[in-house]
Amino acid sequence: MSEKTYHVLFICTGNSARSILSEGLMNHLGQGRFRAYSAGSHPAGAVNPLALAALARHGLKTDGFRSKSWDEFSRDGAPALDFVFMVCDKAAGEACPVWPGQPMTAHWGVPDPAACEGTEAQKQQAINDAVISLKRRIELFLSLPLPKLDAIALQKAIRDIGTR
Repeated sequence: MSEKTYHVLFICTGNSARSILSEGLMNHLGQGRFRAYSAGSHPAGAVNPLALAALARHGLKTDGFRSKSWDEFSRDGAPALDFVFMVCDKAAGEACPVWPGQPMTAHWGVPDPAACEGTEAQKQQAINDAVISLKRRIELFLSLPLPKLDAIALQKAIRDIGTR
């Protein structure tokens, strides 16, 4: 019997860096058990090149990413989501669409590396910091015994991950 594939959506405002990094990391680290997507409440229209470069440095695929609206995931025919993670502070306070299937949600806020102003080294450090934080949270999430946790314990666990 095959294991369930969990569908995960990562949301940030612009869908240009944090949510893109999360999508790439989850699809890689989830090893087929998870199918990740990303979206934004107000998509920037382009993926941050530093985010793609960071994924490439970690040996992850960089093709197929695009900045898109979270509306795509609340329409008929969208994947049935199991989890929705907000990875920025701005999206956490926004009224999210009604997700079909009522997936579990949590806020995993990370400072926006795309908003970093300064030298190239400072911008690169902001991206690296985001990757480290997101990767740690995704690894913690992947270590959870999902089928063994009841809904209350699972909701608490995914919310607690956002504080680490």
